[in-house]
Amino acid sequence: MPYRIFIKRSAEKELDRLPASIRERIVGRVVNLEDHPRPPGSKKLQGEESYRLRIGNYRVLYTIDNEQHLITIYAVGHRREVYR
Repeated sequence: MPYRIFIKRSAEKELDRLPASIRERIVGRVVNLEDHPRPPGSKKLQGEESYRLRIGNYRVLYTIDNEQHLITIYAVGHRREVYR
């Protein structure tokens, strides 16, 4: 059963501020999370129940709810800023 993806409003705004070429790459990888919530290259964040997806110098931070088959994306941004 594929997962549903929910993007928080704050993450959506961060995504909208990115250049179009980078945004397209990120959206492509995010859509892929529906079938593979833990793709190669994703890592569980230490001390949290969150994961990060690396896309060049950009990161997508998300949580996975296995019971409801829901992925919640809560941050998108450059690697030096996204963890703050």
